[in-house]
Amino acid sequence: MGKFGGPEFWFLMQGVKWTVLLTAIAFVGGGIAGLAVALGRTSAWLGVRRAFAGYIALFQGTPLLMQLFVIYYGVALLAINTDAWTAVALAYTAHASAYLGDIWRGSIEAVPKGQSEAAKALGLRYRARMRYVILPQALKISMPATVGFLVQLLKGTSLAAIVGFVELTRAGQIVSNQIFQPLTVFGVVGVVYFVLCWPLSIYGGRLEQRLSRGTLA
Repeated sequence: MGKFGGPEFWFLMQGVKWTVLLTAIAFVGGGIAGLAVALGRTSAWLGVRRAFAGYIALFQGTPLLMQLFVIYYGVALLAINTDAWTAVALAYTAHASAYLGDIWRGSIEAVPKGQSEAAKALGLRYRARMRYVILPQALKISMPATVGFLVQLLKGTSLAAIVGFVELTRAGQIVSNQIFQPLTVFGVVGVVYFVLCWPLSIYGGRLEQRLSRGTLA
C-alpha cells in the first residue's frame, strides 16, 4: 500500500487541467449554440419554435450519462474515428447548448414587450432590436442562472470518466487504484471540486442579489 504524496497530487492536478478545459469548451461552445437555440425558441415561426423546443426536451429529458454513451458509441458506429476527448467535448457542448438556450429563452421573454415595441417604432430591424435592445437586457437577467449552470457543468464533467476521459474524477480513480487509499484520494478530489465551484457559487449569489435590487452592472 502506497502513500498519497507529491506525485499523486500532481497527477490529480493534471486531471484538474482537463476538467477546467472541458468545462470551458462546453460552456463557450454551448453558449454559442445556446444563443441560436434561444433565438429559435423565441422565433416568430411556430415550426422553428417547436423544433428547438424538441431539441431542448431531448437533452433535458435524458440523463447526461446516456447522452455521453450515445455520442461516444454513436460516432463510432458511423465509422468516424474519434477519441474520448472529442466525443465528450461534443456531448457536453450539446448538453450545455440545450440548457443555456432554455435559460436565455426565459430571459429574452422576461424583457418587457414594450422594449421591443419601442424599438420597432424607431424602425429597428430584428437583428438590430436583438443586438442593441433585447439581448443586453436579457443577458443581465440571465447571469445568475447562467453562472449556476456553469457550476453544475463543472461538476458534471466527472461523468466523462465513464468513457475513459481522464479528468479529475478519473485521475482520482487511477491514483486510488495504485495506492489503495480511496478515502484520502477522493477526499482531496472533493476539496478540489469545492475550491473550483465555491467562488462561482458565491459570485452567482451576489449577482442574484444585485439583480433583485436592480443594480446589476
